[in-house]
Amino acid sequence: QVQLAESGGGLVQTGGSLRLSCAASGRTFSSYAMGWFRQAPGKERDFVAAINWSGRSTYYADSVKGRFTISRDNAKNTVYLQMNSLKPEDTAVYFCAASPVVAGTRDGNEYDYWGQGTQVTVSS
Repeated sequence: QVQLAESGGGLVQTGGSLRLSCAASGRTFSSYAMGWFRQAPGKERDFVAAINWSGRSTYYADSVKGRFTISRDNAKNTVYLQMNSLKPEDTAVYFCAASPVVAGTRDGNEYDYWGQGTQVTVSS
């Protein structure tokens, strides 16, 4: 029912900024909470940030709190992840996901739809 497509990844230097976008298909975008996850090679998938259906509530992993900001524009069916003060440990494939838990959730198992991911590489 929902297709997600991430964009905006790339190569940046330590301390730089990058904004990821996730475009969603369908007519029920506002019925889903949205989240960002990331996975480095050989590592497990980690929660990064989530936002509730309306955009009024957000959640962040401790590792990105104060540096990353999640937002959404329901009129554009798009969720964003603004990443500032990037570090080499932020290097990963970043995935956008949609969850029917409309309040937002950190649990990847509660997300039903996933994008294909976009690579973020932070050079040291």
